[in-house]
Amino acid sequence: MKNIVKTCFLPVLLALATTGCNKDFEELTINENKPNSVPASLLLNGILNDAFEAPNGQYEAWDQYYLNNYDYYGNNRYDFGSGTIYYTTLKNVGLMESQARTAGLDAVNPYEALGNFFRAYLFTRMSLEMGDIPQSQALQGLAALTPAYDAQKDVFTQAFTWLESANTDLASLIAGGTTTVTGDIYFNGDLKQWQKVVNTLRLRLLLSLSKKTAEQDLALASQFAAIVNNPTKYPLMQANADNMQYVYIAATNNFYPNNNRNFGQDGSRKNMSATYVSLLTRLKDPRVYMTCEPARYSVDNLKQSATDFASFVGADAGLDLGEMYNNAGQQKYSFLNRKRYFSTLTGEPSIQIGYPELCFNIAEAINRGWVIGNAETYYTAGIQASMLYYGIPTNGNLTASFYRPGSTDVTSAANYDTYTVPFSFSDYYAQPTVKYAGGTTGLTQIVQQKYLALFRHSGLEAYYNYRRTGVPNFTTGPGTGNSGRIALRFQYPTSERTANTANYQDALQRQFGGNDDINGVMYQLK
Repeated sequence: MKNIVKTCFLPVLLALATTGCNKDFEELTINENKPNSVPASLLLNGILNDAFEAPNGQYEAWDQYYLNNYDYYGNNRYDFGSGTIYYTTLKNVGLMESQARTAGLDAVNPYEALGNFFRAYLFTRMSLEMGDIPQSQALQGLAALTPAYDAQKDVFTQAFTWLESANTDLASLIAGGTTTVTGDIYFNGDLKQWQKVVNTLRLRLLLSLSKKTAEQDLALASQFAAIVNNPTKYPLMQANADNMQYVYIAATNNFYPNNNRNFGQDGSRKNMSATYVSLLTRLKDPRVYMTCEPARYSVDNLKQSATDFASFVGADAGLDLGEMYNNAGQQKYSFLNRKRYFSTLTGEPSIQIGYPELCFNIAEAINRGWVIGNAETYYTAGIQASMLYYGIPTNGNLTASFYRPGSTDVTSAANYDTYTVPFSFSDYYAQPTVKYAGGTTGLTQIVQQKYLALFRHSGLEAYYNYRRTGVPNFTTGPGTGNSGRIALRFQYPTSERTANTANYQDALQRQFGGNDDINGVMYQLK
């Protein structure tokens, strides 16, 4: 009987041994005790977090909103290094799409549509920082270890194609009854909201090429007009509720850049910039009460009212850091509003792509003659939407809260002085400096108001608008470095010099005379 059992088991053992030998190296190295694949929903969640641009980093100094006055924490120099790279995130975009298909979703599915959005969003973001970048040959792994650099024009052209496809596929999905996606932290999966974001981003990118209107093959004006004039096909944001904004949750956001745990670092080691504050005070704009505090030197020594616009003072970004630090120590500058930004661990929503900016982009396009419409209507709507974000009433009283000198607890409401400030939007708008004037003056007004609306939002978008239009005037000096110039681009990653040498050098020669020059003028700006 034992011999019979051995004989029966022998073929089975041989079969198992043969099967084991046939496994390739990758199969043999799989750890079955750990997850070996990630669902598309989880990849989407990671992509959204990777793409988020938080406030309070170096970007705010380069936007000339909020400056460093203590070099231990940073400086205000425009000595740009390497730009931000999103190729790993973009690789996850492709993996997200493949995982969606593996899970049995159709070729046209929410993850595929959003994948096209992220390609457009992240490739153009890298290009706006550096110029030409690898795109068409990127992300191919061993098949293309040294990808060629695509011209910036081609990067944007491809982005417009991806966004058109994303809009078309989202419309198809929504019409077919698929209206949600899992893993979305911005809109709780609402694809209708994402479709608005797709088209709003496209208008931003079209306008970013405003210096290239003469290049007829780009069809910038006609593309812009086609979107604005056909809201059924190309839905756009209609209110602040449509903002693509990162919302912090109290239980999990203790690392928000501004909170009472890092008050000692940011409360006085940084101060407001004159580029931002002076524009607000010149326009007698109530947003200064919400984002800033009065300079205590002006209030306590000069005996000015805490709500007097003259009491709000920003530092010149070009000032030597030692001098700025000394002035800040004497309380001669306004600081970031403690009540708004430091009294809680819960950060305010950070807009990545928003309705106020959209309004100003459409107003600018009308001003430039790209589309027929009333620029003033959009200009006014943009201002009001930005003020509404801060809770400023159209007509009524707003409450301003400023930290009381000598207090030691930013979380205690008792340590803030509160002021009731009456406000009338119609009176504000009636000022010659605010009321839309049309023409060149009107264009300046639009970009100025966009700058105010972008405070603490959308990463480097304020810098990009300055770089493209010269509005508002960014100041320079010893503190900004770079020989008194605002840098025009970031450098390529240092790894490109050795890992992709020929293509790297070709891209530099084609664009910047062979130098990885932070003052080089990229295609978009010529």
